[in-house]
Amino acid sequence: MSLKLFYAPGACSFVPHAMLEMAGVEFEPTMVKLHKGEQRNPDYLALNPRGQVPVLVDGDEVVTQIVAILLHLDAKLPMAGILPSAGVERSRAVQKLVWMNNTVHPTFTHVFMPEKFTDDAEAQKAIRAFGAARYREMLQEIEAMAQKAAPWMVGERPGALDAYALTLLRWGGYAGIDPTTLPATWGLVQRFAELPGVARAIERERLQLNVFKG
Repeated sequence: MSLKLFYAPGACSFVPHAMLEMAGVEFEPTMVKLHKGEQRNPDYLALNPRGQVPVLVDGDEVVTQIVAILLHLDAKLPMAGILPSAGVERSRAVQKLVWMNNTVHPTFTHVFMPEKFTDDAEAQKAIRAFGAARYREMLQEIEAMAQKAAPWMVGERPGALDAYALTLLRWGGYAGIDPTTLPATWGLVQRFAELPGVARAIERERLQLNVFKG
């Protein structure tokens, strides 16, 4: 098996990073330093012309976009429990995963990088403030999911939704949201972070779970 994952510390690439570690398979983790612009290097752009992480290289196949990568890994590693295997449980899990990716994640982008949406400094402040308020509302939705966790987002096995919940809650600290005000999610994230494979990914990325500075 020849797998290579390009990731950036703290980015959404943590989700497949954690899944690969939990699966216990051999893979080559390759860091992309976004703050140094490595995502714009010609070699990287040859893999992903959009200059985004994550990128998964599986032999001769290059897969981009986090949902596509997770579905690819789930098909390749069916025993890893990345997503439920079938039925309505799988449909519900994919539904939540896609919502996290196409709604919650872009809302945080308005907080973290408002310059993507306007070059007006005052407008950027308004976008950041509005985005932070909306982001809190979405974390409250994840909190409701975490309250029903039994003990994980999709039941008895930890998987991709738990990893994404960790990522999104952690980002909340940068949006001025104290993760301890979302106790069910914060508890789930702490339990998830203690799993050996997840702990390895956290250590490699040197992540601090709570980045909120009151």
